[in-house]
Amino acid sequence: MNDDLRNIVLGVVAAGISAALGWVARTYLWRRKLRRKQAFFGLPDNSESLLVVNRGATGPEFAVMRYDVFALLELAALIKDCNAHAQILPHDTARQGFGERTEFCVGGPASNRRMAAHLSSLLPGVRVNVDAEPGPDRGAFQVGTERYRVDNGRQEYALLARLTADRSQNTRPVFLFCGQTSITNQATTRYLARNHERLTRKYGNSSFVLLLKVINSQAYGPDVVELVEDVTRAAQTPVPAAATPTPRNAHRAS
Repeated sequence: MNDDLRNIVLGVVAAGISAALGWVARTYLWRRKLRRKQAFFGLPDNSESLLVVNRGATGPEFAVMRYDVFALLELAALIKDCNAHAQILPHDTARQGFGERTEFCVGGPASNRRMAAHLSSLLPGVRVNVDAEPGPDRGAFQVGTERYRVDNGRQEYALLARLTADRSQNTRPVFLFCGQTSITNQATTRYLARNHERLTRKYGNSSFVLLLKVINSQAYGPDVVELVEDVTRAAQTPVPAAATPTPRNAHRAS
């Protein structure tokens, strides 16, 4: 074998080794990223999850608002990316505890009994005005001692929460997407889809509750979302009976 042929063979071998090492490295990084995502969502390979959907406020009993359907599609894509499966349940048929399967609960307490139960038991510091009569506080959130009113189409709020019953590795989380309007439900699921890696770095697999603000949805749809603040402590602390809420309609983004 002359020197030229030897150099060609060595070059081919070196290129093959480099390609193999590159493939191994990319595969390792991809798998690590997938495992972190699966851990955050509580969705290991071939696991089952629940999508609990609310009902349309003005439609038939089992009607689902258009934006809530879009929210379910956003979540279904996340679940599929984790190599997991989803079962869709109407809010009034999901009569079971939580922790065995990851749950994604969509919709406010006025149209979702399951959400109302979660807020009552898991987030005692959150109250939602569900009055049917028109008024300035209709649909308003109270978190701790502050109130957040809805300005339809201009400024609307939503809560995004990841909650677990305990710190056990075997306990699956429940994700809450509680918006003041159906479009804010979709905005909240989209926010999670876009920012889950950042949320994983910040919170790991711990519980959190975020207050989001959807800006000018009549023009921008569910795309312009600001993080108002982390309200985990206030949401998980029962509100004193004598507390007077303070209306807040303008916040700086965190």
